[in-house]
Amino acid sequence: MLVFPNAKINIGLNITQKLPTGYHHIESCFYPIPLTDALEVIKADVLSFTSSGIDIPGNKKENLCLRAYHLVKEAYDIPPIAIHLHKKIPVGAGLGGGSADGAFMIKLLNAKFELEMSATQMETMAGKLGSDCPFFIKNKPMFVEGTGNVFSKIDLSLTGYYLVLAMPNIHVSTKKAYAAIIPQKPKTHLKKELENTSIADFQKSIKNGFEIPVFNQHPELNKIKNQLVKQGALYASMSGSGSSVYGIFKNNPQLVSKLEFSVFKLD
Repeated sequence: MLVFPNAKINIGLNITQKLPTGYHHIESCFYPIPLTDALEVIKADVLSFTSSGIDIPGNKKENLCLRAYHLVKEAYDIPPIAIHLHKKIPVGAGLGGGSADGAFMIKLLNAKFELEMSATQMETMAGKLGSDCPFFIKNKPMFVEGTGNVFSKIDLSLTGYYLVLAMPNIHVSTKKAYAAIIPQKPKTHLKKELENTSIADFQKSIKNGFEIPVFNQHPELNKIKNQLVKQGALYASMSGSGSSVYGIFKNNPQLVSKLEFSVFKLD
């Protein structure tokens, strides 16, 4: 069985509070985009995990796909499987690729073995993998609060717009990005701004709080953002804590650049 875990972008990102636990409260909009990995499973005599494409750092035994399998296995008597992940979503780019892989594994196992878990049950299970993971169960635009684990519907659609995505070969440490942040509560609630502001006016008020510290460390990312604005983006921003930078265009852009960009029409 084959599925295609997709990435997300952050539209706006405020870091509002640091908790005694070391975690932070945020507010943001998660928006799914059609950049995907490929995840395949087949029945096997023993559990295994392999990957191709972009190199995945860290211990393979800790990969979210494997962790997701073990979570489902704890609750349901499912057989061993062979897992293969072809990685196209860059790691450390603020696109949620790892979280998507874990969540899609839960959905895949639910469908393959006819476990009949509800969306709520799968979201609860995905939450044990990480704060972002439950988003990818329903995989629809959502407003996000708390530590990234509180989701609510948002009236925001980019259907028909074009997304230009730059994914430079830069790994931004989320830990370092958070360490450089001074949390502050915004004057207006981000959800209200996103729902009541024209996309053409986003650039004036919709901000990503990570941009200042990350751009200080990696000024080339700021150059990419400015380039997208100069070439007609209605809105350009870094996603999450970086390093991907995107622009939203009304029409299919004809970019003049030495950089590589991926262009997607949003559904």
